[in-house]
Amino acid sequence: MAKSTDIKIVEAKFSTEEVPFRTPLKFGGRVMDSSVLLNVEVIVETRSGKQGIGIGSMPAGNIWAWPSSVVSPEDSLKAMIEFLEEAVEIANICPEIAHPIDLMYHISAEYHFMAKKLSKRLGLEEEIPELAQLVASSPLDAAIHDGFGRANHINSYNGLSEEFMNHDLTEYLDDQFAGEYLDQYTLRAPKPTLPLYHLVGALDPITEADISERINDGLPETLAEWIKADGLTHLKIKLSGDNLDWDISRVVAVENEAAKAQAERGQDTWCYSLDFNEKCENVDYVLDFLNKVREQSPAAFDRVQYIEQPTNRDLKANPDNKMHEAAKIKPVVIDESLVDYESLLLSRDLGYSGVALKACKGQTESLFLGAAAQKFDMFLCVQDLTCCGYSFLHSASLAARIPTVAAIEGNGRQYCPGPNKKWTRSYPGMFKITDGTVKTGELNGDGLGF
Repeated sequence: MAKSTDIKIVEAKFSTEEVPFRTPLKFGGRVMDSSVLLNVEVIVETRSGKQGIGIGSMPAGNIWAWPSSVVSPEDSLKAMIEFLEEAVEIANICPEIAHPIDLMYHISAEYHFMAKKLSKRLGLEEEIPELAQLVASSPLDAAIHDGFGRANHINSYNGLSEEFMNHDLTEYLDDQFAGEYLDQYTLRAPKPTLPLYHLVGALDPITEADISERINDGLPETLAEWIKADGLTHLKIKLSGDNLDWDISRVVAVENEAAKAQAERGQDTWCYSLDFNEKCENVDYVLDFLNKVREQSPAAFDRVQYIEQPTNRDLKANPDNKMHEAAKIKPVVIDESLVDYESLLLSRDLGYSGVALKACKGQTESLFLGAAAQKFDMFLCVQDLTCCGYSFLHSASLAARIPTVAAIEGNGRQYCPGPNKKWTRSYPGMFKITDGTVKTGELNGDGLGF
């Protein structure tokens, strides 16, 4: 049945914003020194004529979303920007009046055909992959959800029950979710705080000896400086995945330096996540790595909270990359491969025991995947795309509303803090970190909460 809270899209528009990095970020063998923010603004209107303006923002993240040997980063970025432009055009002619979940469910049904047509028109040697489609369109998705809440003067996460939605989750997932709605898998108020995962990138200095020339911009530079300045208790370590000795020594080096810094703070509890960015050849590499880390530094091994996707993102093409044995030791979460419910089910079959949600995959898809992960009792975390400013607030609001998410990654403050400045006065607890946590309780307003 139609709901009085349903919305139609009155107007959608987008823009881009270049963001330089203060220091390069290396992951998966690739290096980034800048990014482009994709920004969307949408005016929506309810059936009774109440309007709201929704905003969405996300880094294009083409280096991560579309690593390619045949399409240059310049061409992949151009294609993703044009993909968003076409998605916005579809939104502008969308005649439907519905809940934002249904609006996005139907708009996104056009993405596959759009990607084929756009890739051909641009003369690309491969089609825009599904992950890149999701990232490019995620600001539109966020803006529609944000506008829905603002038009109805509610927090958007409180508009996910049967009172607001026209279908239960069987419409989008399967019969296991009969009679269930997204409110059963989200919180009515954000968690007051969440621990912040700080990134130790492959190029990041651990000690003073690792610095050839200081940036001297007022921000910390060594790992110990970051730990002391921000009171960090969660560290995410980027690893190579194809150099076992380096990976082991990197974790041990982080542990040694963190132990000194934490001892000075009187802190005896902290943890790590490990990210191979799908560079491991197979699960044997992961098993060897874990065994040797345990031998060389039992303390570091015990601190590992979870491991992010170690092997190739193409699960169907690599069915032998099973994670069952590794997942018996530590949670192994699916990340780059996770683009829809089908990929989540396949990852479970292959032994993955956890899910990494990312706001850059879209608010709608993230809500579906968060519900499914809870249904199947999988480990849940929320990961970053070097989100800054508005996009980080969006990512944090998602993490704060999913019950079983225990921490959030946020590395924009490390690599591209510029866009954070205009938001810091309104949300100081989200950007001024002193005790290793972000104050997600601040994200309790209308729309997506900020």
